[in-house]
Amino acid sequence: MSYLTEHVKPKLPSNVSADFAGRSKKTGETFASFGIALGLGVLLLYMILAAQFESLIHPFTIMLSLPFSFIGAIGALLLTGQELSLFALIGVIMLMGLVVKNGILLVEFTQKLREEGKSVRDAVLGAAPVRMRPILMTTIAMIAGMTPMLLAQGDGAEMRLPMALVVVGGLITSTVLTLVVVPVIYSLLDRFASRTRTEKETCVVAQLTESAV
Repeated sequence: MSYLTEHVKPKLPSNVSADFAGRSKKTGETFASFGIALGLGVLLLYMILAAQFESLIHPFTIMLSLPFSFIGAIGALLLTGQELSLFALIGVIMLMGLVVKNGILLVEFTQKLREEGKSVRDAVLGAAPVRMRPILMTTIAMIAGMTPMLLAQGDGAEMRLPMALVVVGGLITSTVLTLVVVPVIYSLLDRFASRTRTEKETCVVAQLTESAV
């Protein structure tokens, strides 16, 4: 829509304005509302994860897996020639919850191993194989639930097809990449948090030493 507006504006007289109406206008408003809802959902998700893990850093470990799900979602639409419709956007919201669930399972068990005294490397390597089974079980169950929608041929099936494609494509890529990328991101962010904590402790010790002198 923005492309059409920029293309038409130079060709219109200065005293004439152009705007969309009807179905196109409603579609633009819907996409704008979806963007606001998506932003609020991401903010609320971060707040819940921060409260659950009692950390401001590790929620990013889980949320950084969201872009990898969009790779499969958009890729599935492109491969099948489907449009990014309202049903596809609803599928994106569903996909966010499913992908975050995989990250929570992995990070939560990693944190538990860290509390038992294991190093970051040992905790990450120990959590991924253990949590692989529940992650694969829920992913396969969700894909199986979306299969009838993928294969449906009845009235209105073509409207619901983009939602099923988004969910299935996003789940496939996110499940594969979550088991690889989330442990790496966890290690990097934990290293960053430890370094920041050490620097703060060094500054506090230096200040106390100066005040004592």
